[in-house]
Amino acid sequence: MTDRLRVLVVDDHPLFRFGVCTLLAAEPAIEVVGEAANGTQAVSAAVALHPDVVVMDLHLPDLSGIQATRHIVAECPEAGVLMLTMADESESVFAAMRAGARGYLLKDAEPDEIIRAVQAVARREAIFGPDIANRVLGFFNQPLPSTEPVFPELTTREREVLELIASGHSNAFIASTLCLSPKTVRNHISNVFSKLHVADRAEAIVRARDAGLGSPPARH
Repeated sequence: MTDRLRVLVVDDHPLFRFGVCTLLAAEPAIEVVGEAANGTQAVSAAVALHPDVVVMDLHLPDLSGIQATRHIVAECPEAGVLMLTMADESESVFAAMRAGARGYLLKDAEPDEIIRAVQAVARREAIFGPDIANRVLGFFNQPLPSTEPVFPELTTREREVLELIASGHSNAFIASTLCLSPKTVRNHISNVFSKLHVADRAEAIVRARDAGLGSPPARH
């Protein structure tokens, strides 16, 4: 008999976490070896339990799912991370990929889709829900950018911060997405304002959008 896949489920909503655990535990080839309700618990549990797959929510107390994923991938490279979240923003998808996640599903995915995704991540495959996959493909099908960077006076990190500002995101979101401290984010924003000769965030957003950076966040 082959060993069952060992899965750790991370979500701060007890009812949803229970539902995912129940779904996965009903699958003969899967064993739920642990649960966690926040990012710190997730990292500790992954180090202690050595799961094959970690099913991870994005928005968690203390460490975000992105930060927890980064720690888990660094400390438990044998574990694959599958993001299972309500967040469908492109920034969240690509931040999860940069952190080392191998899969990204939305919480309204069908039960069999979640099971297949867990099994695919365990096989070290990349797996995305249909909407997310279309977005990823659309990103890579975009025309190559000009060799001349937008706002060449900015560093690469400052341009990343400006793009997130132009998309309407808060300092807290920028810090979580780029894995930076709030103070570092504030310093980058101050540098951006100084280099672009703008007085405030609103003026920076106008300059950035005129140059083709960012977009207003989608309304749901």
